[in-house]
Amino acid sequence: QPNKTAIIFEADNGQVTRITYKDLYHRVCRFANGLKKLGITKGDRVLIYLPMSIEAVIAMQACARIGAIHSVVFGGFSAKSVQERIVDAKARLVITADGQYRGGKEMPLKPAVDEALAMGGCDSIEKVVVYKRTGGDIKMAAGRDSWWHDVEAAQSDVCEPEWVNAEHPLFILYTSGSTGKPKGIQHSTAGYLLWAHLTMNWTFD
Repeated sequence: QPNKTAIIFEADNGQVTRITYKDLYHRVCRFANGLKKLGITKGDRVLIYLPMSIEAVIAMQACARIGAIHSVVFGGFSAKSVQERIVDAKARLVITADGQYRGGKEMPLKPAVDEALAMGGCDSIEKVVVYKRTGGDIKMAAGRDSWWHDVEAAQSDVCEPEWVNAEHPLFILYTSGSTGKPKGIQHSTAGYLLWAHLTMNWTFD
């Protein structure tokens, strides 16, 4: 059912956006093709530091589609938290936004990424993709930073999935680090997807 609603997103200001499975699929494919054009390939680690949004889902699914291993960092975490996870995962790419809204207030995200990269140890990072969420004034590093809309512009809305084996890492989820260095938990592709499928069947019927 391609025209069935896949996601209903309610923004901080109450604005509601709906996206169908067909539109979600095409947006995932376009962004996945854009990531490939940036040089991201199977096995590369990608850090996702985005606000709650449809784009966060697109970023995760685009990574999965090309076999890249994503790691989501909560948008409320500090620059130091971002830096620690980049270093540990040896990420090649960060996907972020210019900013986000919380409780009616605009809060920056891209400046925290810039701060994290300036802390050192982040030499693995080659590219930063920035989604324009708030339109806030941010700095873009030439040769490193790209706007999300430019990355997916003119890309095909079809992207054949990269086939991976059952044990290929799907994503890395880090502990909060509140009691020490964050610990990354690696989830395999088949194991996680089977768990998710069975949870839908057995828990939610």
